[in-house]
Amino acid sequence: MHNHRYIYSFTYDIHNSELCKLESRQVFDKEEKNNFLFSNIKVDPSISPFIRCRFDIHSHSSDYSSLLDEIKQKNIHIDGFKAEYLVLDGDKTKYPERLSKLKDVGFCIEGDPDYVNPTIIYSICYFENTWYFGVLTKHDSDWLKHQNKPCSFSSAINIDIAKTLVSIASKGNSKKRLLDAGCGVGTVMLEACISGIDIEGCDIHWKACKATRENLAHFNYTANVYRSDLKDINTSYDAAIVDLPYNLFSHSDDNNTLHILESASKLADKLVIVSTLDIKALIKQSGLSISDHCTVEKKGKKFTRNIWVCQKAQ
Repeated sequence: MHNHRYIYSFTYDIHNSELCKLESRQVFDKEEKNNFLFSNIKVDPSISPFIRCRFDIHSHSSDYSSLLDEIKQKNIHIDGFKAEYLVLDGDKTKYPERLSKLKDVGFCIEGDPDYVNPTIIYSICYFENTWYFGVLTKHDSDWLKHQNKPCSFSSAINIDIAKTLVSIASKGNSKKRLLDAGCGVGTVMLEACISGIDIEGCDIHWKACKATRENLAHFNYTANVYRSDLKDINTSYDAAIVDLPYNLFSHSDDNNTLHILESASKLADKLVIVSTLDIKALIKQSGLSISDHCTVEKKGKKFTRNIWVCQKAQ
């Protein structure tokens, strides 16, 4: 594990277990296990609804005293710091001992601490006989304000699913350009906007476009929303998120699904598709190959969504 630069810690409930693992595979190229993983890929924890924090590894040692010596040698001088202990799976260190070790770390740093509004959080953790020291970046939960968007409807995806779709489509890269194909009330667009990702939306229904624009304006986000059939869009994107109609409020059949998939695949090489039905055959018929898949239940609802990560077939 010593050749990795970051440790990510995750939190999720049983409903989102498979969704979190799908996101982990897509963003980090490997699946999280026991709520954490080591990686050399750097992403903002706030891109995901499940990443609790990112630990940037600065030093490591199998000997705790040696780790403290390494911290002292860094000659850290900073005011407003805070020290926190990150508990990883398998760490049996008791709470009183963790507090003691945090004091040790604090005494290695020159400056006045700030436990309420720290400017930087230093951290230590222990895994497989190795102690780590580094900087902790925490998840910013500001996106939860989107739960109070002014326009919504009952079958809309949850904001945690929407946020995951954005992170999968972008791989945590804010420079990617995304399309929300069939934007509904803009749930996906809100999560892209708060992460600073360039996204545009389209929907064939004017009421959906109106609702999306109202939701974007409510949070002071700016993004293009087109009332258009997908086939009439002529812009290229890095990835498209396609939340297919559920046959609840708008009619949909295999022909319509195939039309949407074929049109979207002309606009982006990568598609993240959401469907309440098993559409593997239609995905392949549209010229796409499936690279990953999971199912997720909508909490409190009776139907399950399939999420497919697809690429244009070679």
